[in-house]
Amino acid sequence: MAAGAKQEVREAAESPAAQGLARSGLVAKGSLYVLVGAIAFQVSALDQGRLESRSGALAALADEWYGKVLVAALAIGLAGYAFWRFAEAILGHPLEGGEQESIPRRLGLAARGAWYLGLCGLAVAVLLGAQQAAGSNEEDRITARVMKWPAGRWIIGVVGIAIVGAGVFNVWHGVTARFRKDMKLRKLGRGGARAFTIVGCVGHVARGVVFGLIGFFLVRAAYQYDPEEAVGLDGALAKVLQQDYGALLLALVAAGLVAYGVYCYLEAWYREV
Repeated sequence: MAAGAKQEVREAAESPAAQGLARSGLVAKGSLYVLVGAIAFQVSALDQGRLESRSGALAALADEWYGKVLVAALAIGLAGYAFWRFAEAILGHPLEGGEQESIPRRLGLAARGAWYLGLCGLAVAVLLGAQQAAGSNEEDRITARVMKWPAGRWIIGVVGIAIVGAGVFNVWHGVTARFRKDMKLRKLGRGGARAFTIVGCVGHVARGVVFGLIGFFLVRAAYQYDPEEAVGLDGALAKVLQQDYGALLLALVAAGLVAYGVYCYLEAWYREV
């Protein structure tokens, strides 16, 4: 029976509709990074507005009717991305083919699917008016709630270490350009492939820096038993802004996040899924 269910998942995952969802998921993922990066760049370069979390950025986008349409499209795309990662976790190998994945890798794929499914839920909540821009306080509340659980402090610490690990992984991916291996670079041509590599390297390093900051402050929150130390995406960018030459550093990180978004767009078009 389990084999039959797995076969059904494989057939569904390899269908043209599922592959379209996977590509739309990469576009939605990239759009979130472009949106947050553009807001951060506006704050750093133009000294306008304020840094936003993903929920705040989506809420700001949904202020107008056309923004609601875009957020609805993002929700669909994020659901597609989550489906793609869940399918890979169940099947145990990439949809484009390749070697069987290890158990830790499959668990990581499932975790990514759950994360983007949560972002899909966030987009739906914004559309329904149930989610407003919450800023860093949202992370404070969640961290404080988890810390009240049995071994909650250790859970926060482990999650923080995992996010730091994801940051290091992204930086390593960017520095070594490992992201190129799943791409159909021949279709880009030599110049296009070189430009894609630069965009991917910059984007992955910037994403890794932000992840590293979020994870570091989660670990510190667990160590100091202080949920107010926890920060989200907006909080991590705010920490960059507080440094010497913070506006310049934030502009560079913001440009990197936009570059990562552009990388996701190119991945949606040229990746085998």
